[in-house]
Amino acid sequence: MPTLQNDTASYASHPDRNLGLEIVRATEAAAIRAVPFIGRGDKLGADGAAVDAMRTFLGTVNFDGVVVIGEGEKDEAPMLFNGERVGNGSGPSCDIAVDPIDGTSLTATGRPNAISMIAVSDRGTMLDASSVFYMDKIVTGPEGHGVVHLDQSVGDNIRELAKAKGKPVGDIRVAVLDRPRHEGLIEEIRAAGAHTRLLLDGDVAGGINAAQSTHRVDMCIGTGGSPEGVATACAIKALGGLIQGRLAPLTEQERAAGLAAGLKFDYVYSADELVSGDNTLFVATGVTDGELVDGVSTNGPIVSTSSIIFRSHSGTVRRIQADHLRERWL
Repeated sequence: MPTLQNDTASYASHPDRNLGLEIVRATEAAAIRAVPFIGRGDKLGADGAAVDAMRTFLGTVNFDGVVVIGEGEKDEAPMLFNGERVGNGSGPSCDIAVDPIDGTSLTATGRPNAISMIAVSDRGTMLDASSVFYMDKIVTGPEGHGVVHLDQSVGDNIRELAKAKGKPVGDIRVAVLDRPRHEGLIEEIRAAGAHTRLLLDGDVAGGINAAQSTHRVDMCIGTGGSPEGVATACAIKALGGLIQGRLAPLTEQERAAGLAAGLKFDYVYSADELVSGDNTLFVATGVTDGELVDGVSTNGPIVSTSSIIFRSHSGTVRRIQADHLRERWL
């Protein structure tokens, strides 16, 4: 992506190319190709169709991309594996994180909030946390800066955020993945007097929603995927929100692998450490209906998609509605 200019006011008089407008075609393609699998109980089939479509369209994008966060290691994933180069090789050099379907189980069961997503940053700026699967995360809007921290108790974070937002604790809503590991966390949130919004899957969308002033969720917290945390940071930086992450290895072997990769433990990563610099993109297209974006819909010969692009360079959130001829896709 083009290098940032120091004077942000100059952006209006010197606009540059928005790579997100090319990349969105790849998330649209992945979402559309997943449609036949929605509610059919075949999450592997849905993921395979989405991966194939995303990789095909990424090959047309004018950039030299390296997959930092992908479908797995090269010997485990036939396409979009960690380290794979994508794009046409021209244009800016970028790190990318891809998830052709964030919420394969949601897609297979026909439940809401499945998305297809790609995050992009300048080459060498995206933290490669692939050796440690889980991360403790907290996300809020801009009001969380300086008042919310992973090292504080959940109750203190809720009370401080409520004070910063000028609202009663009883009006605070906290999104959490509905997992057995979060039973104690959910109890703490409710004991503090806040409401919970339990997520079946997909804490990427949950985190982004928590950072948007127009959304009813005020905070997203809990333990989820490390790769998803890094991808979410690309969107949060465009919103001016807060995201922090602390690696949570499951085994000593995982910790050792993380140390060998240069990762820090018992340490809270900031947004700038998850993705350094201010030149990030996050692009998502809905697979099934959700609070972040609507899912793919069909109406006779037309297939409609809903997408969103977060761009930190310009501080822009752009929503794209597109209609596609069904005969070309399904």
